[in-house]
Amino acid sequence: MNDRWATLLDAARDAHALVPALQEFCPFPTDIREQSVAAHHDPLCDAMANDTRLTTDHFTAFRDALIAAGPLGQWRDTYRHTSIGEVLHAHFGTYEFLGRDAPFGTDQMRGFMVYQTPGYHYPMHHHPAEEIYLVLAGEAEFHVEGQDSRVLRPGDTQFHDTNQPHALTTHNTPVMAYVLWRGDLTTKPVFTHPEALT
Repeated sequence: MNDRWATLLDAARDAHALVPALQEFCPFPTDIREQSVAAHHDPLCDAMANDTRLTTDHFTAFRDALIAAGPLGQWRDTYRHTSIGEVLHAHFGTYEFLGRDAPFGTDQMRGFMVYQTPGYHYPMHHHPAEEIYLVLAGEAEFHVEGQDSRVLRPGDTQFHDTNQPHALTTHNTPVMAYVLWRGDLTTKPVFTHPEALT
C-alpha cells in the first residue's frame, strides 16, 4: 500500500472524529480491507494539484492528502457517455478512496473526493444512496430541488436524501469536498431533467 493512501485514510478518519455531521451520517468503517485499484488519470487531477484557490483553515492535511493521492486514484467517468459528458468532465472530477472501487474496501459506505473548477454548474441529478458533502476547501453553491440554495464553505455539510435531486454551482472559486454514500451503494446517479441538457 502506497504511503499516500495511508496518509489519506488517517486524514479521513480525523475528519470523521472532528465533524459531528459525519459521525451522525455513518460511523467510520470498521471493515476496511486493502484492495488493488488501477489508477485512471484525469487532467483535472493536475488542475487540482496546481489550484492555489483551494483555501481552507481546518482541513489542510485532508486537502493535501487528497491532492497527493490524486495520481493514484481511479478517476471516474460518470456521465462521460451523455450529451454534456465532455464538458462536465472538463470541470468536475472525482475518485473513490473508501468503498467498492477503492484502495480501502468497505461494505459500510463509499467515500469520494470531489473537485470542481470555478464557474461551472453541475446539473440536477439524483441517486438512491443517501449522501453527505463536507466542504474541505474553496466554496460552492448547493442546490436541492424545492429548497433555497446555500453557499457552503470549509466545514459546512449538505445532506441529500434518497433520490433527492441536487446540483452544484461554483462561482469565482473551485471547491473540494469529501462525499459519503450510505444505503444503496451500487446504483449510479442519473440526471433528473435530461431533457433540459440538449
